[in-house]
Amino acid sequence: MISDLDIKFNKAFENISALERTIAPDDLLKLYAFNKQAKTGNTSSLDSSKDGLVNGFKFNAWNQLTGMSQEKAKKEYIKLANSILKK
Repeated sequence: MISDLDIKFNKAFENISALERTIAPDDLLKLYAFNKQAKTGNTSSLDSSKDGLVNGFKFNAWNQLTGMSQEKAKKEYIKLANSILKK
């Protein structure tokens, strides 16, 4: 059964996805990291093998969330998404 938190998380993801091109790059990076942490958990050393500057920034942002619970990451994603949507 899907939790209320998951429903809110999925709704925030849908709403933000519609605005992706208008979101500041630093906010996009944070959203990416919270999303990855929420869905996958901590990074693995395999993820760091991706090439490219953008992938390096993404990996670094996600890696900084190591130890954050998936529940907390969902809450932080929702909080950030809502603040962006209110702008």
